[in-house]
Amino acid sequence: MEIERKYLIDGTLPFSLEPFSCHLIEQAYLCTAPVVRVRRQDQDYILTYKGSGLMAREEYNLPLNQDAYLHLRKKADGILIHKIRYKIPYQQKYTIELDIFLDSLAPLMLAEVEFDSEDEANNFTPPEWFSEDVTFSTKYHNSTLSKGTP
Repeated sequence: MEIERKYLIDGTLPFSLEPFSCHLIEQAYLCTAPVVRVRRQDQDYILTYKGSGLMAREEYNLPLNQDAYLHLRKKADGILIHKIRYKIPYQQKYTIELDIFLDSLAPLMLAEVEFDSEDEANNFTPPEWFSEDVTFSTKYHNSTLSKGTP
């Protein structure tokens, strides 16, 4: 079960991203209802199934090899999503995953935070540099963004 909150980031970040680890991500969607996605993160390849839901939903990840990824990527609907994901520690317990979208989705920035329970997610106080909470909006799901409209 994946439990996460998602926030839009507007404007300039109040700090440098240089000290944080990051990953280059490319992902494509084979289906958006249910969500079936293939992703390359650096040199790892993953097939993901996500169930229905907004803040909490089932998620299953299966490893792929490069050939399987490239084969499935050709079958994707919509655009390939390219983004840089920064991992930013927050309050000793959380990791903010900050996605900076590239290409046609630039300059979109989204931050996600994962939780152990829905109660914890509902009681989370985000940092001041987060703007709109878009957790309950399908507009900012990557599967929706793959249709090419931010």
